Amino acid sequence: MFSVTSRYRGIDTARLTLPGGRDTVYVRRRFLPAGPPTAVATEHTVAQGERLDNITARYLGDPEQFWQLCDANGAMRPVELTAVTGRRLVVPVPRGGL
Repeated sequence: MFSVTSRYRGIDTARLTLPGGRDTVYVRRRFLPAGPPTAVATEHTVAQGERLDNITARYLGDPEQFWQLCDANGAMRPVELTAVTGRRLVVPVPRGGL
């Protein structure tokens, strides 16, 4: 259902029958992985005005893989990672076909 680089790859789907009998399929809730990433490539210190997509493109080669930095740093909301100048981010070894 999702590409190999999607954060939702491998997450189960479920079916809900709505009033009136119509079925809808949805993706179950995704939780952040527990603990630190299994392999850390490097760390990055956030500079003023930096954007997560640019950081991700630099280290992982694809700005749409921002979710890997979110997972590695325990952030549910991507904006948390660049909100504070000077924050050190863990940059994981890329996963999922990069």
